[in-house]
Amino acid sequence: MLKFKSKIDILLVLILSIPLGSALIRSLYDNKWFASGIIFLVICFIIHMFLTTYYWIEGQKLTIKSGFLVNSSIDILSIKKISETNSIMSAPALSLDRLEILYNKSDNIVISPKHKSVFFEAIKKINPEVEIVLKNKQN
Repeated sequence: MLKFKSKIDILLVLILSIPLGSALIRSLYDNKWFASGIIFLVICFIIHMFLTTYYWIEGQKLTIKSGFLVNSSIDILSIKKISETNSIMSAPALSLDRLEILYNKSDNIVISPKHKSVFFEAIKKINPEVEIVLKNKQN
């Protein structure tokens, strides 16, 4: 079994932590205990998602796990194409440096494995027919 952690984008962490942290501090300062509790629960939920988002390959299955919200398995032989994307659509990905996986006839999912090249190699080893589309990197 190969396990891949999600890449974590510091920008995404800042976008989430600054407003939530500020709101929590302000609600605590104003003695708004109910609001503080709700904000604290939201922060705990986000931390849980960050700690439990990963992908693993076992046999011919790619499993995508993100907290208790996402637990999907994809037959690697059904994957048609993997392409780099910066899509901001909701996904089990903790970075904006993402991969879109197209599988079956028209299904797709977006993920962000930390080590993309190792991920590509593992997928291609099982399904050499997968098309890998990388963005052109310009200096």
